[in-house]
Amino acid sequence: MPARSLEIGPAGMRTARTIEILRNERGLSQRQLAGRMTVLGHPMSNTMLSRIERAQRRCDVDDLVAIAEALRVPPFTLLQGPAVT
Repeated sequence: MPARSLEIGPAGMRTARTIEILRNERGLSQRQLAGRMTVLGHPMSNTMLSRIERAQRRCDVDDLVAIAEALRVPPFTLLQGPAVT
């Protein structure tokens, strides 16, 4: 079976950017957001979160749901991208 590409596509790039924007809007450091996720039962280090935000690590569905919960937004918000004002 051929190896699966690890390239991050447009939806992944948009999600990564939206996570960073929402985290900054809420005044949270990566360490604080990772801490919130750990409290919610989905441990993640700030390094892992940093790699997701920089699109160097895929954000799987479980990560997406946990990050959304920690940011207090619906998961679809992260997929949609930042609101245009």
